[in-house]
Amino acid sequence: MRSRITRYSLAFALAVLPLPAGLSSAMARPTVEVAFVLDTTGSMSRLIEGAKRKIWSIATAIVDSNPDANIRMGLVAYRDIGDEYVTTKIELTRDIQDLYANLLEFKARGGGDWPESVNEALDVAINKLQWTPGAESRRIVFLVGDAPPHMDYAQDTKYPLTLAVARQKDIIVNTVLAGDARDTERVWRDIAQIGNGRFIAIPQDGGQVVVIETPYDQDIIILQRQINETVIPYGSPELQKRTEIQVEKAGRMANAAPASASDMASFINKRSKVTSQAITSGGDLVADAAAGGTSVSSVKEEDLPVRLRAMKPEERSAEVAKQIDRRKALNEQLATLVAKRDKYVGDQLAKAPRTSSFDGVVEDTLKAQIKR
Repeated sequence: MRSRITRYSLAFALAVLPLPAGLSSAMARPTVEVAFVLDTTGSMSRLIEGAKRKIWSIATAIVDSNPDANIRMGLVAYRDIGDEYVTTKIELTRDIQDLYANLLEFKARGGGDWPESVNEALDVAINKLQWTPGAESRRIVFLVGDAPPHMDYAQDTKYPLTLAVARQKDIIVNTVLAGDARDTERVWRDIAQIGNGRFIAIPQDGGQVVVIETPYDQDIIILQRQINETVIPYGSPELQKRTEIQVEKAGRMANAAPASASDMASFINKRSKVTSQAITSGGDLVADAAAGGTSVSSVKEEDLPVRLRAMKPEERSAEVAKQIDRRKALNEQLATLVAKRDKYVGDQLAKAPRTSSFDGVVEDTLKAQIKR
């Protein structure tokens, strides 16, 4: 029996654990769900590295097209039998920061014979990810790779059958071909046609993934750090710890990749008008109170952080209100910088020659398909 390795990541926990009261209102908003089915064999190394750098700009493209949407993103990585794993998944989640942290861990390795386990990867994406049903949801898949599927694995569900299920679930399946392999192109075109999606060809290395540093990045990162200081973890001990870890991770990301950190802050800032969040994981009393989903007085004593437990009830409410006001003021400052940054990036891109790149084709496709 063939083995399957599945990633039980922090993102999966967020998808299945009960949410704080303040996040339940997110389900009332239209939902946009995007899953990447990504070949992670050795030949895809440069494209994967580019994807790591641009995941935040891709998420922001969704926000720009639909500011009120409840956004969930996920990933199915695949290789082949005999490699370290055949498929491994990151469940669809609202916690884009955790998705990003997990994506950073992926390395392109393995691969031997030319075909890969594309059929199994598509089956996992369509049938194993937790898609949100309903007409108000947009469900979109991007299959990204350079090699065709193994059609000789008897145990696999072949892609035509999987795509029939995708059509029933109203999941659009796009294909992104890295390179120019003719045998892969034939299958990728077939998958996109059956999947009601687009076939897109880009260079093997993912194209010219442009990372633009701006004069506003450092100030944006500083403001985001100050916003993160307003987070008040609450809920179960596990949820509080998880929230604390997310704040710490955000700080480390800013030190490691300023341009990506600026992208992340831009995404969170644009979302703050709807979610009031400073981080994407939930478990923040300030965000939930600001969004009207909960009140300090309604939170059980044991679900409060230690420093709030030590306060009188009126002091607790005053402290949360103080942090709400502080976050709102900081976000207003940040919005001004983000607008300047967006203009700077747009001006720089306008000067550059238009090239086909992974992030560019994904963003353009999302903007079109979200509005369908």
